[in-house]
Amino acid sequence: MERTGRIVMRSSLVFFFFAFGLYKFTAVEAAAIQPLMANSPLFAWLYGVFSVQGASNFIGVVEITAAVLIALRAWSPRASAVGSLITVVALLGTLSFLFTTPGLEGDLQGFLLKDLGLLGIALWSAGEAFRAARERSPGARVMAVAA
Repeated sequence: MERTGRIVMRSSLVFFFFAFGLYKFTAVEAAAIQPLMANSPLFAWLYGVFSVQGASNFIGVVEITAAVLIALRAWSPRASAVGSLITVVALLGTLSFLFTTPGLEGDLQGFLLKDLGLLGIALWSAGEAFRAARERSPGARVMAVAA
C-alpha cells in the first residue's frame, strides 16, 4: 500500500504539472493568470520581458520541464529531485498569490489552496529522490562496502 501511495503521489505531481504546463500555452489560461502574476513581486517582472501569452508560455515551459524531470525518477533520481525542487519553488510562488492579489475571490482561493497538498508531495518527492541519488552514488557504495 505504501509503494502504491508513493507511485500515486509522484504520478499525480507529474500529471498536474504537465497538464497545467500545457494549458499555459492557451490564451484562456494566459488571460486567467495575468491578474495573479501582475500583482506578484515574484512574477510581475515577466510582463516587462514577455507579452501576456509569452509570460504564460514561459511558466508553461518551466512546469512541463519540472514534470518531465520528476518523471525520470526510475532512471535519474537526481533529475527527479531537481524537478521536484523546481515544483516546490513554483508552488510557493502560486501560494504567494493568496497574499499578493487584491480582492482574490473565494473560488480562486480554494483553487490555490490545493497547492498546499501538492507542495507537501513535492517536498517529499525531492527528499526521497535526493536520498535515492545519494544511495546510488559511487561514494555511498564504497561506504556501504567498508561498513
